[in-house]
Amino acid sequence: MAYDLVRENPWERTEAFGKLSPAHRTPAIHNPDRGVILADSRAICEYFEETVDKSPMINGTAVNRAEIRRLVALFDENFYADVTLPLLEERMKKRLVYRSPPDSKRLRDSMRLADEHLYYIDYLIDNRPWLAGSTMSLADLAAAAQISVADYLGGIDWSGHEQARSWYSVFKSRPSFRPLLSERMDVIQPPSHYADVNA
Repeated sequence: MAYDLVRENPWERTEAFGKLSPAHRTPAIHNPDRGVILADSRAICEYFEETVDKSPMINGTAVNRAEIRRLVALFDENFYADVTLPLLEERMKKRLVYRSPPDSKRLRDSMRLADEHLYYIDYLIDNRPWLAGSTMSLADLAAAAQISVADYLGGIDWSGHEQARSWYSVFKSRPSFRPLLSERMDVIQPPSHYADVNA
């Protein structure tokens, strides 16, 4: 599906975006030609899973599909609440909206929790080629999306996480993921290793 990316600052809670996503949470998709409005990353992913005839991202047996959904929830809910949201609020919202310094304790807590999540990724990759099993799945996409934002905001310390780093490097080198790594936020620049597929 061709698309135009529109930047939305969640804290602005615009009326136009509220019509697409009543919860004012990204992402949301609007396809006026088909009369389709979708909000929530899982709803959007499941929509594509059901409407696009390509390699399924929720694949395998019923048990495999349940594991994929479990991991998607883990990254979309737990990783987001533990790591991504605090980093967005402390390193982005406070800087751009409130013009105030970040809460260093909250940042340390977020990075400690990121470390715990990376240990879990290490464990998964020690036992299977991809997060949920033998093939790449929606679980890998969900994890990479959260890690990408956290890494951009300097919240990921890869030290001691060789399995997670190798998995993410493979993911970063995929042609479909490369354009995301070239995007930049206004004012805030990522660490030098962010787009390096070997880092």
